[in-house]
Amino acid sequence: MRYRRADVVDRAIGLLDRTGLEALSMRRLAAELGVQPAALYHHFADKSALLAAVADEILARGRRATEVVTWEAELRLVCVELRDAMVARRDAGRLIATVHALGTGAQEPERRMEAALRRAGADDRLARLGARLLLHFVLAHAGDPDEDFATGLAVLLDGLSARLAVTVG
Repeated sequence: MRYRRADVVDRAIGLLDRTGLEALSMRRLAAELGVQPAALYHHFADKSALLAAVADEILARGRRATEVVTWEAELRLVCVELRDAMVARRDAGRLIATVHALGTGAQEPERRMEAALRRAGADDRLARLGARLLLHFVLAHAGDPDEDFATGLAVLLDGLSARLAVTVG
């Protein structure tokens, strides 16, 4: 049977949930699909490309359909979506952090954060720095209790708002 890329990613997510990141290999995934490992290379150049696709799909599944009116609300939404995606699946947090650090995937949340900050009036430097700061906060604190996470996020957003008031105003 021939699988589409989306089918392979979906099966890889299921394998990740059942076995964890350490056990997710091209060989094991191929066995689960009933194909030779070489068949997976039709869709992915290597394991890191597969992991990037898995991370991106986990993040996409965590997106909420919404219309956001303020840049602060959008930043909060992106951070909460990222956190939710990281804790929703086994080892997803580690996977997302790894592929983001390698630059192979999971870049969309940071791009969305930068765009929201630019819309708020941030220059390129502040938009990049603010997005990276928020991203690293979420990556490091995804497992915090809800109230602690919300408070930490509010502190960061307040700081960015104050900085924007100085640089834009």
